[in-house]
Amino acid sequence: MIPPAVLLDTHALLWVLGEPKKLSEEIRQSFSRAESRLLVSSGTLFELSIKVNIGKLKVPEGFFDRIFEAGFERLPIADVHLKQYRILPLHHRDPFDRLIIAQSIVENIPVITSDHIFKAYDVKTLW
Repeated sequence: MIPPAVLLDTHALLWVLGEPKKLSEEIRQSFSRAESRLLVSSGTLFELSIKVNIGKLKVPEGFFDRIFEAGFERLPIADVHLKQYRILPLHHRDPFDRLIIAQSIVENIPVITSDHIFKAYDVKTLW
């Protein structure tokens, strides 16, 4: 069962919008239900923008607009998220994943991710 709000890891967002077959059936079905708020971190948008800008990632024209047209909501980076980020143990070295972990902890919401390192933290994951 999908909770009232979930936060998507970067790869999960890319797969939802471009390669949904890479997601589990349960996760794919959850996106068609209106009862869950689907959140995307501002940090994820920044990460994707960097990767597109340096040529490490190609996305279709209008990709960033499609995120919100598809019903995803932006989770801004708040001071309380940064405070949590600063005290996280260094199990995970990727700064964008660490931000998602911090936001998940503060907001008490699970993350849709296949990244097993997230489980080293007090974070519920769905996959």
